[in-house]
Amino acid sequence: MKKNVYDILLERGFIEQATHEKEIREILENESVKFYIGFDPTADSLHVGHFIQVMVMMHMQKAGHVPIALFGGGTAMVGDPTGKTDMRKMMTSETIDNNAIAMKEQINKYVTLDGEKGIAVNNADWLRNLNYIEFLRDVGKHFSVNRMLTAECFKSRMEKGLSFLEFNYMIMQSYDFLELSRRYNCKLELGGNDQWSNIIGGVELIRRVDSKPAYGLTFKLLTTSEGKKMGKTEAGAVWIDKSKTSPYDLYQYLRNVADADVRNCLCLLTFLPMEKVERLSALEGSEINKAKEILAFEFTKIVHGEEEAIKAQEAAKALFSAGNKSDNMPTTEMDKSSFKEGIGLLSLLTQLNLTASNGEARRLIKQGGISIQDKKITDPQMTVTLELFENDSLIIKKGKKTYHQVKIS
Repeated sequence: MKKNVYDILLERGFIEQATHEKEIREILENESVKFYIGFDPTADSLHVGHFIQVMVMMHMQKAGHVPIALFGGGTAMVGDPTGKTDMRKMMTSETIDNNAIAMKEQINKYVTLDGEKGIAVNNADWLRNLNYIEFLRDVGKHFSVNRMLTAECFKSRMEKGLSFLEFNYMIMQSYDFLELSRRYNCKLELGGNDQWSNIIGGVELIRRVDSKPAYGLTFKLLTTSEGKKMGKTEAGAVWIDKSKTSPYDLYQYLRNVADADVRNCLCLLTFLPMEKVERLSALEGSEINKAKEILAFEFTKIVHGEEEAIKAQEAAKALFSAGNKSDNMPTTEMDKSSFKEGIGLLSLLTQLNLTASNGEARRLIKQGGISIQDKKITDPQMTVTLELFENDSLIIKKGKKTYHQVKIS
């Protein structure tokens, strides 16, 4: 008997909260449900943490349901206060629109958004030209300020100050659900567990205004066993866009997760059957590294395709073998003339995105965390010159497992 996608998501550990668990399971069992997930285009790429939402969409579409990917061209102009200690920086509408286009192209690689099996929409279409007074009269009257202030996303900001601009965010997101319900008969909103208050707002608005069924479901954020959000490194976010984070670096990021996080990542970031997940998660000692290699390969394959995953895997293995094959290592090509007078190592490390700043590069060198051509570097003032290159190649190692090749021509 075919499993209900609700039970698949539950078994893999995605689901955290549901507004109407019994009804949601029933509609997912008996009909093709239109559901939506919102993506505020605050950058031109998703990072690993965001990809949980894409995985959920893939599971749901595979089960015959219809995803609506909502890009927040309107809401991103306000900024979601959820999980933020300070107000978001304002972006121009042009930047937001460009980010939304890039995100849509990215998500379309994983989820079919052809207008039938899946739909892509932008809330700028209805939010940017709203009549404010009509909006307050028709929608705002259904929201209690006292109740909104009890929402976790607002409570955590009250001491530092919450702008009226951000206070509108919950109402705008709730209105998105109402619009999607009216336009597409969307019945279900999904989101991270930090969106619970906003999702409840939309569910209640639809039921109150249109007397139609509406449901909400949240899933866990990608965190470590210590509760820290995953998807960040010393050098910044681990992006899905390979021009920002190479397939090799993505592979290495997953290959290096803590032992305690292996099971969670295998459940949420791969489509491996649960029997195999449990078997791999049960490995102990150095054997757990096999599970990490499978995790890294499977996720890199989902994001970048099998060919890139194989290259990343081969490059990772080669670096720990005698041959040190560097063909598939993350590589930056630079002009030979740049090194005639030399480039400061601090500047080079930052330029290659191995460190986020010269200060971080200096600390790393002093801690013995940088090697060039297999020689540990101890002088932060070092200049990298042509003499250091071998066959027009320079290999920099950061920490124990991160490698980067500079090729000159």
